[in-house]
Amino acid sequence: MAIDATKREQELVEQFLKETTLFLGPEPRLMQDHGLAPITNREIQAILKENDPSIISMARSKMQAGANEAYEMLEQIGAAPGAKWGDVVCGIFTAKGDLSIVSSGGVLIFAGCTQYGVKYIVENWLNDPEVGVEPGDIFYYNDARYGGVHNTDQNLILPVFNNGELIAWIVTVVHEGENGAVEPGGMPSAAEQVYDQGLAISPMRVGRNYKFYKDLVTYFQNSVREPKLQVVDMKAKLHGALRILQRIEETIAEYGVDAAIAVLRKTLDDTVEEVQRRLTQWPDGKVRMMGIADSTLRENLLIKVNLELTKKGGELTLDFRGSSPEFANRANNSVTSAMKGMLAQLFLSFVWPDLPRNQAVLAPMKFIIDDHSIYNASYDVPNAQSMMTFFPAFTVTQAALAKYLYNSPEKATKLIAPWYNMIRTTIYGGITQHGETVGNLCADLNGMPGGAKEGMDGEHSIAPIFAPMSEQGEQELIEEEIPIMQLSRRLMKDNQGFGKYRGGQGYQMFVTQKESDFFGFMTTTIGSKYPSTYGIYGGYACPAYPLAKIKGIDIFEIMKNEPEKMVYTTEEIMNNRPFENATYTTHHGGLQFELAQEGEIYIITQGAGGGYGDVLDRDPELVIKDVEENLISEETANRIYKVFFNPETLILDSEKTEEARRKEREDRKKRGIAYQEFVKNWVTDTPPANLPFYGSWKEKNVIYAGSPDNYMTEGNLKAVWLPNPKDVRIAELETELKELGDKR
Repeated sequence: MAIDATKREQELVEQFLKETTLFLGPEPRLMQDHGLAPITNREIQAILKENDPSIISMARSKMQAGANEAYEMLEQIGAAPGAKWGDVVCGIFTAKGDLSIVSSGGVLIFAGCTQYGVKYIVENWLNDPEVGVEPGDIFYYNDARYGGVHNTDQNLILPVFNNGELIAWIVTVVHEGENGAVEPGGMPSAAEQVYDQGLAISPMRVGRNYKFYKDLVTYFQNSVREPKLQVVDMKAKLHGALRILQRIEETIAEYGVDAAIAVLRKTLDDTVEEVQRRLTQWPDGKVRMMGIADSTLRENLLIKVNLELTKKGGELTLDFRGSSPEFANRANNSVTSAMKGMLAQLFLSFVWPDLPRNQAVLAPMKFIIDDHSIYNASYDVPNAQSMMTFFPAFTVTQAALAKYLYNSPEKATKLIAPWYNMIRTTIYGGITQHGETVGNLCADLNGMPGGAKEGMDGEHSIAPIFAPMSEQGEQELIEEEIPIMQLSRRLMKDNQGFGKYRGGQGYQMFVTQKESDFFGFMTTTIGSKYPSTYGIYGGYACPAYPLAKIKGIDIFEIMKNEPEKMVYTTEEIMNNRPFENATYTTHHGGLQFELAQEGEIYIITQGAGGGYGDVLDRDPELVIKDVEENLISEETANRIYKVFFNPETLILDSEKTEEARRKEREDRKKRGIAYQEFVKNWVTDTPPANLPFYGSWKEKNVIYAGSPDNYMTEGNLKAVWLPNPKDVRIAELETELKELGDKR
């Protein structure tokens, strides 16, 4: 009897646990699956019923036009800086939540991540008796752990019904910026836990009958520093989605509902088939590539990005095992959906830009990623600055893919060196000259320089890796709204990814604030110690530049009374130090929010796109042209490119150039050593003790965490805790004080 009673009790407990869910958190099973949902019988019927290619094409074009219209609407009516300069995207998903159609402009990674949020709604709320999904419902979320990049990106989702049948979903996304995080602007590098990252909305219904619930909107507004921005952009996203809905309904009225359903599924299946066809053209084999992220944005570290690409037949495997473990109290961790979404952007913008923009581009690909690594971070670690790890993953993958693309008989674009990958701009917060509280970021980050191409130099400061069609904003308009002023913005000399074809160059920017008693800046970028972007086929990486600050001055008073002291390039102002009593400092690119007094200067410098090919193969006339355009110095032309000329006339000295290049090639041979000898003298079994290295070193299955004595094995990664930099500094000062006291 006792045994039976115990067994019955156990069954009751198990039944209770099965039927009771305490918390519907992020769903790991959904988040790990970047493939397409199985085709439904309804989709099969629609494709069989409507198989006229001309009708499919016209229906697709009409729905695509709706997504493009919505994108333009968001740019025009959105309130956030991100909306105004194109950090938005609009898309249409299948009834099961697969992204099929995306606006031609905008940030594809957003839409590529939102599938997970839509699928979460389908799985958890669609048939839930207490929630459910009906025509006119508005869903919303921003918590990146449910599918996203970081919490500053807010997603609005509408279901699409036809005669009571759910046939699609519409999504509009805007990088809002301000979200009530521990630092203004929405991307807090100071976040030490997920609770520091601001407003965290899980996928939820926020309205019915195409109207928002006022109580929820008020709650969201009450959680952020810019309540007007919050409500205005929620309405902007809704009306963008309604425009797409209008176009879908018109498509159904003109071509029938089967055509609409067939378009959404067939677009995905056709993309999978075409990706597999193109992959079969690449040579089978492996390519290995590594990269380094040199900072958590709070301290300088060497964070390894480890990639092994394997191509076999029509499948590509991206193996990121051996990359750094996650950080328990730093915001540079990536959830898997963010990293995969960024790589979808890579394939659709830089490898196959002729393919339809949808998530199916990744479906034939396999990802292998360690749990608790920077690319598969657990849900209890912060991720507000996930770009600092998945941007390097983008670059490493772009460089590795070049090896396959070089040998592909069919190319959709020119072979290209890695694009510059860092968001070098100011994030700001405080009280404006109009007395309003703000917190957001500037659009300068959209000016990332392009990588060198096969047969062409890269473009200067042209477009970000995540949004080829976007804007940098008009400084005059920005100055009317917020107290930020740019004193200088120009391309920086010698800031070049050298090569046979050079990468595009980035600009330097002097910023300050004027007419605010409470305003400050932060910056969030890596690449101050170790280049963040690499070259290919012998091309150079981009340079590494720190943030520079000049404090304790009012530059407006100096320019008024002593204008001759003002200079406009980083090297002049930091080397010559023209302002007396000023404090000149350099800092890695991760500056946490700090108040700036009126007239204090912050100097930001972009890197460059990667170079392509050997510098000794560059056309000397192109080198001289760069000198003439003040892009490089005579010293760089001589030392790097081995090109010599008359500095007065810029006439090439062909004989001296040819001899210098011949000699350099001979010197290279003399400097070279056999591979085995190099390995013997250079490679060590473990990282040096003084190197703060995170990731695999010699063997992929042994992952180090800051010292040769602290390591983990594959499959057993755990989060790394780092001390607060302020505590480290306090300890250093206390040690100094003690030493001084002992000497006295």
